[in-house]
Amino acid sequence: MSALLERRRAPEEDECADWRRRVAHAFSRAAGDYVRLATAQQRMGDTLWTRLPPRADAVLDLGCGPGHWSVRLAERYGRDARVLGLDLAPGMLSEAHRLHGDAVRWLCADAAALPLPDAGLDLVFSNLAIQWCPDLADTLTELARVLRPGGRALINTLGPGTLAEVGHAWSRPDALLPFQSRERHLAAARLAGFREVTVDARARRFHYPDLAAVMASIKGVGAQTARPGARLSRAEVARARRRYEALREPRGLPVTYQLLTLELIR
Repeated sequence: MSALLERRRAPEEDECADWRRRVAHAFSRAAGDYVRLATAQQRMGDTLWTRLPPRADAVLDLGCGPGHWSVRLAERYGRDARVLGLDLAPGMLSEAHRLHGDAVRWLCADAAALPLPDAGLDLVFSNLAIQWCPDLADTLTELARVLRPGGRALINTLGPGTLAEVGHAWSRPDALLPFQSRERHLAAARLAGFREVTVDARARRFHYPDLAAVMASIKGVGAQTARPGARLSRAEVARARRRYEALREPRGLPVTYQLLTLELIR
């Protein structure tokens, strides 16, 4: 079993570039399995769907992955709407194009440097992507820049305590991403220039039959990055399995996500 999500701290520019490269590589490798394994991610995305505005002519799906939400957004807003699916991982975009063709325009780019004009979008939709961005403030500032006055960003991301059971099982809570708090997201959104900011927090718990299924639900959707020397011994895997089994509930082994849902109006 390879490493869990690796902690990052205030990276410099070269570190940011390396981080983005490794994230893009991890998600590209996972692209073929994402649809099959991302059931928890898709269920959390449903919370954004109920918040969609009735009309949007120009839409960005930020961190679109293999295009599940991009295509649904195109169907929702009709043939006259312009929907863009943007992702950092080329492999995800190749899979999106394979699955959905040219129903959506696919873009490979960084969320903190969007190749889009100012004030050109009505809606940004983003399900579980911005937690991978090394600079939250830069990312939200870019979203504010590309939205028209009155435009809306609907974002799911993750807060502290996410994957706590996984960190416990591997005795590596420091291996998890340093998920940022609700208060940090509120402050960053206000500084970015959004005039209305709402951040709702809710724990979402999912269950899996065994440790292998838990790790597949994380690794199989790209949500980890490899580290040199990260190979684990059989003894370490067995120890993690025992620790996780101690957390077993009637429905299976729990995996908890601390879901933050942002609704930001420009």
